[in-house]
Amino acid sequence: GGSLTLEGRRQATQLADSLRDRRVAHIWSSDAARCVQTAEIVAARLGVGVTTSTALREVHVGDLLGQPFSRAALEAVTRRWYDGSLDVGFPGGETGHDVVARFRDELASIADQHRGETVLVVAHQEVASLALPLLADNLTGALTADRRLDNGEAVELVVDADGWQLARWGSDSLV
Repeated sequence: GGSLTLEGRRQATQLADSLRDRRVAHIWSSDAARCVQTAEIVAARLGVGVTTSTALREVHVGDLLGQPFSRAALEAVTRRWYDGSLDVGFPGGETGHDVVARFRDELASIADQHRGETVLVVAHQEVASLALPLLADNLTGALTADRRLDNGEAVELVVDADGWQLARWGSDSLV
């Protein structure tokens, strides 16, 4: 929920400006409010459409939902995922395997619908930080144990006949 802050709106505008020369064909977004707002700001500047998807949502934390926010409770599970224990999950929520499979399936579907095109996917910090390095053929999950994405950071994933390659992680070029 919630609305983008002024900083979030500035980051969305910067993202759009950074993509001007990339010929983005379409934007896919989590249906969470801040993601949709980000996608709409970028779409308006680039003149493209937006499709929302529940499959791009953040990690489902199950029984923790609606409880007072606790980084320690979240990290009790996510830290184990980054250490390779994807079978661990949130009570009533997702395991690491569930998160990676959901994100992989949606990204594969998006790639199939946009062969040869560049699309922007607006998603969430934890799901992207966990899943993308595990899905890319050129990396291991170790990248994000120390380097989770910050708000507004972008990743470039290249999907083609050669597989899935992470070309950029935030400000770091990987190829």
